[in-house]
Amino acid sequence: MSTSASSSATGDDDDDSGSTSTITAETTTGRHELKGESYTRTKGGVGKFIDSVTFRVGGHSWYIRYYPDGNRDESADWISVYLYLDGAGSEDDGGGVKARYKFSLFRDAAAAGDGEAPPVLIHTRTASNYSFWSADQHRRGYCRFIKATDMEEATKGGGFCIRCDVAVMKETCVETTMADSVTVPASELNQHLGALLDSKVGGDVTFDVGGEQFTAHRIQIDDVEPRVFRALLHFIYTDSLPEIDGEDEPGMAQHLLVAADKYGMQRLKLMCEAMLLKHIDTSVLATTLTLAEQHDCQGLKDGCFKFLRSPGNTKAVVESDGFQHLRSSCPSLIEEMLVKVAP
Repeated sequence: MSTSASSSATGDDDDDSGSTSTITAETTTGRHELKGESYTRTKGGVGKFIDSVTFRVGGHSWYIRYYPDGNRDESADWISVYLYLDGAGSEDDGGGVKARYKFSLFRDAAAAGDGEAPPVLIHTRTASNYSFWSADQHRRGYCRFIKATDMEEATKGGGFCIRCDVAVMKETCVETTMADSVTVPASELNQHLGALLDSKVGGDVTFDVGGEQFTAHRIQIDDVEPRVFRALLHFIYTDSLPEIDGEDEPGMAQHLLVAADKYGMQRLKLMCEAMLLKHIDTSVLATTLTLAEQHDCQGLKDGCFKFLRSPGNTKAVVESDGFQHLRSSCPSLIEEMLVKVAP
């Protein structure tokens, strides 16, 4: 399985033909299932986990770590699941592994008394491409995968299965080919949908947010401030962010990141991470790290750790008010920070 990206060039002579270099991302896929006879029988307290056996995908060993009562106090009412890379090179020696993954939770219908019925899908979440390292960044996953009450209700006291699908990527460059004579223009979807939003043509629903009304097309949004909703709606229609005042960027990015994570808008979430990294300083770093940990923003965390490596920054951050909140709300992150920042 592979995906590709291309670049084109035209020569300086009179020949109007061009050429294309294609980069193919070769992908090896595999999956593993961690099964249990009863969810309640696996419970053992916050931070207690169960590991699957190791399995091989893309020439690397992996395993699933399952926390029936959450991996820390903030996720005590949730199920936490993570994918671990078992043994690879470090980030410094280029031994990282790029992969994407999907966690799916199934109810064992037969164990619940439904005869020979196939497993029933309860919940699933898919992650974008991430790099795994064997030292301190060898795990990816979700501290809040599914609520414990939903798990209990869905499994009905019977068996369950946590399946992890893994796709390991390796990029290779292939031969150059001549370009087609027809040039496909860039997408103009953002312009068309933006005009549709502004004109309100065909709007079938009116949102009342904080006393302000918005005409749009039917979606469901909860617990969002009017200004954040306006930006979120703009993104949904245009795949871009509206103009945001420089002073308001950090606050808007924080609120939008939370909304993007809640509604599964990965591209918007990454845009917010990049925006927040532009405003990193010693006064806000601890707060930003807390936000990144709570919403699984690995790129944002890495940027914060890089900032901390600069001389003098660590001391200033530790003395900030936000650091006390970070230490109490995300204690496991302190250990990760020490590993990342230590010489």
